[in-house]
Amino acid sequence: MRIRIGSRLFQPGALMTLMTIVAIAGLVSLGRWQLRRADEKRSLYEAFAAGTDSVRRVDAATPPLPRYQHIRAMGSYDPAHQVLIDNMSNAEDQAGYYVITPFELTDGGGWLLVNRGWVPLGRSRADKPDVAVPSSVRVLRGRTDHLPRAGIQLGAPVALAPPYPVVANFPTRAQIAALLHETRWSRAADVVLLDAAEPDGYLREWRPPGFPPMRHIAYAVQWFAMAAALAVIYVVTHLRPAERA
Repeated sequence: MRIRIGSRLFQPGALMTLMTIVAIAGLVSLGRWQLRRADEKRSLYEAFAAGTDSVRRVDAATPPLPRYQHIRAMGSYDPAHQVLIDNMSNAEDQAGYYVITPFELTDGGGWLLVNRGWVPLGRSRADKPDVAVPSSVRVLRGRTDHLPRAGIQLGAPVALAPPYPVVANFPTRAQIAALLHETRWSRAADVVLLDAAEPDGYLREWRPPGFPPMRHIAYAVQWFAMAAALAVIYVVTHLRPAERA
């Protein structure tokens, strides 16, 4: 291909053209993926903000609720059968656990899982934190959510087993249900994030997971800028002075 542009000749090779097109297409695709992620995160943040618009009372008959819906429920904790979700970190990236405590509903029976917050790792994982909690009847307030999920699941799930509190890496509610030998679970949510103002909790800095929407948009701009820069480099490096007649 030869194109005359003023006093210069644009004459790229076929292989270099193909490689450049593939690279630019890949960079643009990555930028568009980041924009889609930004839209997804924007929806999550909007759902989180809207969660406190109303408070739903939860009992055994409550259907599945939207993520981050604010709820209240009456019941009592089961302090003898708690789960510590490993590899959780706070805002300063300090290692620790989420404390997951079963909560028995008094309204019609059934159970919820409650995330009572984050506790730091001890001197070793053999040194489990003291997460005792009274089993008295109380009104619980929190937000519906999913249990933490691994970005990549390696290997087959490992069955959970005592002693309590059981330390687990990204357990599912089905695994916890099997551990507790309990089937009467509320359908309202996988887990309830205990409100920061509620007693008997730990560090609770609840927010949607991952990067905020603007971070994904910034990454998208970077990918698009790299695609544009590559296109400019491709054109400039294949411009040659045209031969005079």
